[in-house]
Amino acid sequence: MTQLEDSLARLEQRITAACRQAARDRGSVRLIAASKARSETEIRALHALGQQRFGESYVQEFAAKCDALAAQALKPPPEWHFIGAMQGNKTRAVAERAHWVHSVDRLKIAQRLSAQRPAGLPPLQVCLQVDLSREPGKSGVPETGLQALADATAQLPGLVLRGLMTLPAPSDDPEQQRRPFARLRELRDTLNAGGHRLDTLSMGMSDDLEAAILEGATLVRVGTALFGPRRPQARQT
Repeated sequence: MTQLEDSLARLEQRITAACRQAARDRGSVRLIAASKARSETEIRALHALGQQRFGESYVQEFAAKCDALAAQALKPPPEWHFIGAMQGNKTRAVAERAHWVHSVDRLKIAQRLSAQRPAGLPPLQVCLQVDLSREPGKSGVPETGLQALADATAQLPGLVLRGLMTLPAPSDDPEQQRRPFARLRELRDTLNAGGHRLDTLSMGMSDDLEAAILEGATLVRVGTALFGPRRPQARQT
């Protein structure tokens, strides 16, 4: 068994156990392999093991991998999720390639993604990133601005608003881990009570995916637990 096979099997056990603890069906949680800074070879190897969904955080790296792997005609083709922060002048590469964007945090980004989505592709599935930790430099719409952003994003023709995403402050305490995830679920439910139809909570990573699943995560974004520690690389955008 290769390292990737072992890691994927261990991760599957963790997700299954968390779903069982939460009295949820295993099929209600989908795994996004966070492949930032990982090679095309690693992505191909994981894809060969049955992993179809991959998440990237840097626009230039994302576009290069999408194009390179598209040229190799993998079957089934990877489903690409953009999960990182975006500058307004770099949205086109994402709009033209991604299936999902998890990190919409302001209306300008949503408007550009909608306008730049090619007419021949289905609408882009998006989540709004919510800043619940209020850490300096962290992306995300504040809770006070979420309703207005959701209302405006839902009207854009090139997008389908699917749910919410958050990146909480790290914690080793399982109860502390659960609090921001519970809050994101509450915000989703409030929006739905007001007329939205959100079905997605993108939350939980290698160290806290169990807490996220207990609070209703439908997409978990996992890198280190799959691939091992990331190698240092130059900063990208």
